[in-house]
Amino acid sequence: MSELPADGVLPDKRQVAASFSRAAASYDAVAELQRGVGDSLLERVPADLAPQRWIDLGCGTGYFSRALEQRFAAAEGVAVDIAEGMLRFARERGGARAFVGGDAERLPLREGCCDLLFSSLAIQWCANLGAVLGEARRVLRGGGVFAFSSLCVGTLGELRASWQAVDGFVHVNRFREFAGYQAQCAASGLEVLELFTEDRVLHFPDLRSLTHELKALGAHNLNPGRPGGLTGRARVRALIDAYEQFRQPEGLPATYRVVHAVLRKPA
Repeated sequence: MSELPADGVLPDKRQVAASFSRAAASYDAVAELQRGVGDSLLERVPADLAPQRWIDLGCGTGYFSRALEQRFAAAEGVAVDIAEGMLRFARERGGARAFVGGDAERLPLREGCCDLLFSSLAIQWCANLGAVLGEARRVLRGGGVFAFSSLCVGTLGELRASWQAVDGFVHVNRFREFAGYQAQCAASGLEVLELFTEDRVLHFPDLRSLTHELKALGAHNLNPGRPGGLTGRARVRALIDAYEQFRQPEGLPATYRVVHAVLRKPA
């Protein structure tokens, strides 16, 4: 299945924006995975690309806006995010010429305005991947590159399986299948230079440490259909017991299945 239905599967974007806005001040302190994934993506941007303008799509706290500014010192940078709280935080720290509120599926940018569109761990929140790729094609100049990382099915599988054993409710954010990325990128009109997945595994001493990190990142469960109200003590105990079955010598694992893509608009 290449697309996720807009309703009932991915969270409302207003909830996403509000959650990440609230997490702006705590995000960087717990964003080890996010930095590692973004660093890897930045390394995959073609070495011969010399953009006049780059866009950091889903810029968050601006960590990679500042990295892009360092790498492409002669270029003009634009940081874009749907979360106003993140934009305010990023703007104070610089890195881009402009900071713009915008949705990846409907970018408030003119056609052919940039040579590099960079997006690390943001577009997994977009229900319509085809629209994101269409916008990338629209705003890129000929020969421009869209480099993105995202998440797919398999992410937080240990937590999902543990909750499934407890009550069967949706407690973990849903993600698109990798086959969806493959199909949509192939149909995008952009040349696929790279497209692959890798598993990155974090380890935590206990379940509380994992759930605290997800909340600090703003990436805790935002799914429609999630159970409301407080989680009872007995259910939490059952969840801890279920997750303990996954324990490794390093701790409790949390697997992130990361999609890496580098696409180029034909000249």
